[in-house]
Amino acid sequence: MLSVSFKSIKIKYKNQDRVLLHDIIFQLTENKINVILGKNGTGKSTLIKALTCLLDERFYSITGSVLLDKEDLLLMSLPELLHIRRTKIRYVFQDAINSFDPLKKTGFYFREFGNDQNINSLINDFLLPEKEKLFRLYPYEISGGMAQRLLLILALLANPDVLILDEPTSGIDTPVTNLILLRLREFVKNSKKSVLLVTQDLEIAKNAGERISFLSGGTLSPFYDAKEFFETQRISEAVDFISAYNQLL
Repeated sequence: MLSVSFKSIKIKYKNQDRVLLHDIIFQLTENKINVILGKNGTGKSTLIKALTCLLDERFYSITGSVLLDKEDLLLMSLPELLHIRRTKIRYVFQDAINSFDPLKKTGFYFREFGNDQNINSLINDFLLPEKEKLFRLYPYEISGGMAQRLLLILALLANPDVLILDEPTSGIDTPVTNLILLRLREFVKNSKKSVLLVTQDLEIAKNAGERISFLSGGTLSPFYDAKEFFETQRISEAVDFISAYNQLL
């Protein structure tokens, strides 16, 4: 289980430390899709990058702890963190295309999985070109939506304990989005695995979230059961956000 306690996340700004996020405490529930909902620019990406020290230490400082199996990730060496990111905590970033080396074909990233039959299954499920064609493509030859799906496939093949997704359905049409959400539910079902999904898309939160929290004003609300979250009046910012969103529909 991932247990997070951040007193503060700061950024150096004009020779001063500026607090971006503060007093954030949560645990990811196993067997669940945990969703952090928030407006654009509220610090969702900063928060998830802080979990495994992906923020540049020259500009950011973190006070707190991130415990995975009772070990604090913030105290680990770089080799230890690289191992964690490779085996136990996998990311799918919104700007997926920049996660690939432009000089390497997409097939390069699948070499570690050999002839795993799940590769073909996932490629087909996510409506991507057949493997022989897909693996010959360079990153500049694929769309942002395809890159997101490839990152998700790679993450699922690694079978991590925690899967973290940053706006995973942006730039992806509804049928593929539904396929992705189905796969995420299968990933956490009957397992001790967790998904943490951050989004500003209320429909994704409604359709995917089993536990939902709201990030606003630099801090995070408690996680609520999805039904309770959308019925509660205790999160005024979330109520305003949901009301404004519904008016656009």
